[in-house]
Amino acid sequence: MSKTAVVLMNLGGPNGPEEIQPFLYSLFSDPAIIGLPQPFRGLLAKFISSRRTPEATEIYAHLGGKSPLLANTKAQASALEDKLGVGYRVFVAMRHGAPRTEEAVGLVQDYNPNRIVLLPLYPQLSTTTTSSSFLEWHRLYKGQAPVDEICCYPTAKGFVQAYVELIMKAYKKAEQYGKPRVLLTAHGLPEKTIKRGDPYQFQVQRSAAEIVRACRVEDMDAVVCYQSRVGPLKWIEPYTDVEIEKAAKEGKPLVIAPISFVSEHSETLVELDIEYKELAERHGCPAYERVPAVGTHPDFIKTLSDLVLSPVPQPRICLGTCVKCPNKLEKKVA
Repeated sequence: MSKTAVVLMNLGGPNGPEEIQPFLYSLFSDPAIIGLPQPFRGLLAKFISSRRTPEATEIYAHLGGKSPLLANTKAQASALEDKLGVGYRVFVAMRHGAPRTEEAVGLVQDYNPNRIVLLPLYPQLSTTTTSSSFLEWHRLYKGQAPVDEICCYPTAKGFVQAYVELIMKAYKKAEQYGKPRVLLTAHGLPEKTIKRGDPYQFQVQRSAAEIVRACRVEDMDAVVCYQSRVGPLKWIEPYTDVEIEKAAKEGKPLVIAPISFVSEHSETLVELDIEYKELAERHGCPAYERVPAVGTHPDFIKTLSDLVLSPVPQPRICLGTCVKCPNKLEKKVA
């Protein structure tokens, strides 16, 4: 019987307080995050991780001292394996936390599949996430099975429909307080990363446009914005916290949808649910409705299943300026 290994790729997170600094060190020593040569990258990663550990420890204290990302990713893996059925096994590979890519490679090699599908839980591709995970896999995997990469799916039907359903539930609640402003928030990146040709921002905008269109709300007041910025560099704008404060001061009820996050973790459960909610309330926001991540929503799991089962290579969707897009199958699109 033919066997396919599906590898769900995600960032990872600390599974206990003792793992917070090692997680941060791994993150900032990734050449896709900080491009300095060694030993300078390692020294800088050690400095940054040491400085940020106290703040990160406080953040994870709200979540019991650890990230919920592994449990959520395992739930998605289980749901996807059930959807795919016989002949498919789903593995989890975290780039900067356990189970790391090296462990996933070993488990996949023991399974001895006829085909491997790398499936990142990042709908929108970035060199800092998807590309980094792919490079790590190929650095470690020495087997003979063919490896297919699913680079992105920012406008996949089930992904979009799952968010539309969740957004409209929140929208109807917020609508009781006036016409809501919908903030479609994504994790930010330094502006220089985008200028180097990273396709992430373009793909986030494509996701947002498709979600708004599919909501079928006339003249929906929707804004794409970016959260989670750190450090002195300029990050892509507009910033989510600035947009929250602006909407609150205008008396707009808010609907916050984290469209680049398919699992709940610190950026949603702490940054959005605690810090940004407090910001909105402090500035007089009449309603603050946070849309959950798609998680194991049936439409989203079906999207993942369809991506694995489809024999057709993915077409290129990125602009010609997105030179870091790995998909060279088609010419640029407008």
